[in-house]
Amino acid sequence: MPLARSLSVTSLSGLDEWDEEFDLEDAILFEIAWEVANKVGGIYTVIQTKARLTTEEWGENYFLVGPYVESNVRTQVELIEPTNPTLKRTIDKMNASGCKVYFGRWLIEGSPYVVLIDVAFTAWSLDRWKSELWETLSIGVPWFDREANDAVLFGFLTAWLLGEYASQCEEPPHILAHFHEWLAGLGLVLCRQRQLPVATIFTTHATLLGRYLCAGNVDFYNHLAEFNVDKEAGDRQIYHRYCLERAAARCAHVFTTVSQITAIEAEFLLKRKPDIITPNGLNVKKFSAMHEFQNLHAKSKSRIQEFIRGHFYGLNYLLRVNHSDVTVVAFFIMPARTNNFNVETLKGQAVRKQLWDTAQTVKERFGKKLYDSLLVGQLPDVSKMLDKEDFTMMKRAIFSTQRQCQPPVCTHNMLEDSSDPILNCIRRIGLFNCAADRVKVIFHPEFLSSTSPLLPMDYEEFVRGCHLGVFPSYYEPWGYTPAECTVMGIPSISTNLSGFGCFMEEHIADPSAYGIYILDRRFQGVDESCNQLTSFLFQFCKQSRRQRIIQRNRTERLSDLLDWRYLGRYYIAARHMALAKAFPDTYMYEAHESTSSSGFRYPRPASVPPSPSLSRHSSPYHSDDDERYDEDLEAEKDRVNIRPFASRTKAGDGVDESEVN
Repeated sequence: MPLARSLSVTSLSGLDEWDEEFDLEDAILFEIAWEVANKVGGIYTVIQTKARLTTEEWGENYFLVGPYVESNVRTQVELIEPTNPTLKRTIDKMNASGCKVYFGRWLIEGSPYVVLIDVAFTAWSLDRWKSELWETLSIGVPWFDREANDAVLFGFLTAWLLGEYASQCEEPPHILAHFHEWLAGLGLVLCRQRQLPVATIFTTHATLLGRYLCAGNVDFYNHLAEFNVDKEAGDRQIYHRYCLERAAARCAHVFTTVSQITAIEAEFLLKRKPDIITPNGLNVKKFSAMHEFQNLHAKSKSRIQEFIRGHFYGLNYLLRVNHSDVTVVAFFIMPARTNNFNVETLKGQAVRKQLWDTAQTVKERFGKKLYDSLLVGQLPDVSKMLDKEDFTMMKRAIFSTQRQCQPPVCTHNMLEDSSDPILNCIRRIGLFNCAADRVKVIFHPEFLSSTSPLLPMDYEEFVRGCHLGVFPSYYEPWGYTPAECTVMGIPSISTNLSGFGCFMEEHIADPSAYGIYILDRRFQGVDESCNQLTSFLFQFCKQSRRQRIIQRNRTERLSDLLDWRYLGRYYIAARHMALAKAFPDTYMYEAHESTSSSGFRYPRPASVPPSPSLSRHSSPYHSDDDERYDEDLEAEKDRVNIRPFASRTKAGDGVDESEVN
């Protein structure tokens, strides 16, 4: 589903358009990934959101290839007869040879064609293909690794598909195959080993060994050059997987990664420098009016506040009447093993509903008496508008808000409460939602859903209602969560070890001025990073409401940078590069001279800074509600100051928290 943003004054017209002309009429693109119509992780989002743009570029010559999973096909794919005669002959030949290959349309934006291969149906060939893998490539796959076995089957079947398609072509074909991640990588290796007429691209979204090393609390980035990669992979019993990934990266005509930080990682661990950086984008749906995303923020925020009122019933009221400082509510949204909702949490929402129902009942009774009085031509006697029964109802509702315990930290009953790292950290620092705590914590150990009886909001709606997203991950090759925050105009905190953070640092001269706070976790220690995070959060909490509105406008203005309409050019460049390398007599491609993935670099905004410490003269405390803010003028100043950054593209999932104020 596209993420919505505004049009007109916030669109950055300074982004350049690549005018490269490439004749694709005789070429055909197969994009191969285990997550085609099969949601497993973040690659699914990449494939799904990019499909519309790629379909527009390649039309009827674009095919996604993935595994056949019946439960997914029932809800996501419309099975049809192949429209391409050559591909129809290919699929018929494979099915006649003991395979099960399906063709259809993936019911997502762009409706791309999909070729789905039933891996389990050809499991009888596993031993034979594993023997061939050992004899030809010296890669042995243990019998107990089911995921690697699936990768072997999928790899041989995709190589079979591409080879059969090439043989069915009446004229020499120009086939381009783009493989994502190690699970699909073996197909690429076999294409090169069999010398098929296929131009190949391999994209790693995160290296296997990098994931495992970071999960083991290793000082990863400071020791990249020192790792004995074969030993490290062997010690973690993933050497066969690592070999498949490394072989794919080394054999590909073009090797890409999703970020500059992952490019550095790949160069040391996979022993090849990526040819191009292909950042991940989003489909950005634009509104007709700039103010609409602010209205959506207010609407979603009110729904979150309704939940908070129920969760902290009897507490927030005391904080307000005592004129306390800002109260921060930090949500931790992360799946964990639970067995049910917390009773106290459900009770809180029930109390909130009871208060609302009581208020509605009293309002109706008051309205009826007011109507009766006006009907006879008399002004009402205000002292008689509320009778004894009304006061009794209201007192009973107030008394029901009294609680004998603290508001719960976790919304569910955890199965592994004593070993959960988030709860243990909360216990260690003593954040128990006491009345004196300025920071309140709500741990929601379940993905958000609009059908939840507790917090009925989907992910996008929840993010829109927050003031700040906090994603200080140590290992985050790209980071869709802060990107989604940006598209929805929500400031975020990420790190310079995340692909998103690196990308924004390259594009923006002063990211924090646009609500993109980038934590330094690469060049300073843990304590310094924690202090910096604390400083970011504290400065954000000191902002006035007007300053937050200005900052959200600026954040949302960066949406064009993250739109596939802009970032898709890097995938286009990778495909052109691969075709030129594989078919030099037909295609020609000139590599750009740049060594960075950025296209434009944004200066600090020309108008009022968002930081309270820097905006006292232009935004005094007493003027928060009086001083007018002209968004058109603000955007025009920024647009005038956008300057070209001479660059193109060539390379040299942590706890998600949302703060609700």
